[in-house]
Amino acid sequence: MSASRIPPETIAERLERSGVDRRHFLTFCGKLMVIAPMGLAITSKLSPEAVAATVGAARRPSVIWLHMQDCTGCTETLLRTSQPDLASLILDVISLDYHETVMAASGKDAEAALRDAMDANDGKFVCVVEGSIPTGNDGKYLYLAGKPGLQVLQEVTSRAAAVISMGSCASWGGVPSSGPNPTGATGVDQLVKNKPVVNIPGCPPNPYILLATVLEYATTGKVPALDDQHRPKFAYDRHIHDQCPRRAHFDGGRFAKQFGDEGHRQGWCLYRLGCKGPVTHASCSTRQFNEVVDAWPIGIGHPCVGCTEQHVGFTIPIYDTVEIEHPTPPETYAAVSPEHKGISPMATGVAGVIGGALVGAAFIGSRKLDDNGDSSQNDGKE
Repeated sequence: MSASRIPPETIAERLERSGVDRRHFLTFCGKLMVIAPMGLAITSKLSPEAVAATVGAARRPSVIWLHMQDCTGCTETLLRTSQPDLASLILDVISLDYHETVMAASGKDAEAALRDAMDANDGKFVCVVEGSIPTGNDGKYLYLAGKPGLQVLQEVTSRAAAVISMGSCASWGGVPSSGPNPTGATGVDQLVKNKPVVNIPGCPPNPYILLATVLEYATTGKVPALDDQHRPKFAYDRHIHDQCPRRAHFDGGRFAKQFGDEGHRQGWCLYRLGCKGPVTHASCSTRQFNEVVDAWPIGIGHPCVGCTEQHVGFTIPIYDTVEIEHPTPPETYAAVSPEHKGISPMATGVAGVIGGALVGAAFIGSRKLDDNGDSSQNDGKE
């Protein structure tokens, strides 16, 4: 059906018309509360039932998905969503009105579908971009329907309400932008300046971050709170290292020194093998990737490659170590402005004992790192 013929409807109306039962929808809303507890603003204080009512009342957001210089990996991860599955994602929750990979139309019919989708939702649709944009030689390295990809990007985003860069390539250039970058590959936010642009880096990123971002826009009319890299804070607000399942081994000075050694087989810290987790902002360690607990590098015994960071992923050699920004567990940090009414002599004495113990522990820990040849300043070699 042409996008111009699809009547506007709420998500709840679409779900009811499609025969999706309430239990399935509540399960989906519960998933949102886990994936985006700080991103989808309505989820932080409400029950799944209340979230379902709010999300259900929102108009189904129209999404136009563009492919640029990409490997289609971000689409592949979308195809593997299971809660909801792909059919529900496209047909019930959002309205995916144009996507070159999954749409049946091709050629002129596909171009007509793109025009219809833009005309029917002018100024209201969300444009998702996958892949970097080649700008070298006036964008002649990539053509879509006889037009440079750069021109297509400008035409479509100029009529969008918001733009989402899906994956590291669209966010900051990714693999295609690695030196010497002959095509002049760059990220969307370097070219689109008059629209809100949300970067969801990752190679590939978690598809539920995309869904939560689109639904926040649908329910609130605004994109999520972003960091200085235009990434949603709810998904990129902390380092992987902060909550890594191997963090206890790092704190205990237990490091795998080579792949397959005893420490590696027992799940010890992968820092010495080049793990970029200490400098990588992402939620891989706390939010399951497509419902598979170990479906991420550290989960399968490989160091984090830092794919969500522009100056880390595909830039620093994969097995080189990085400086550790947070050498102690987050729980050990005191509040910035702790409230107190004064300090008693007894408290001073106790604090002195505790402080001495902490200093001693820190010294022993640093010696342990030094004894093993590990520190935040070394290159990770013996």
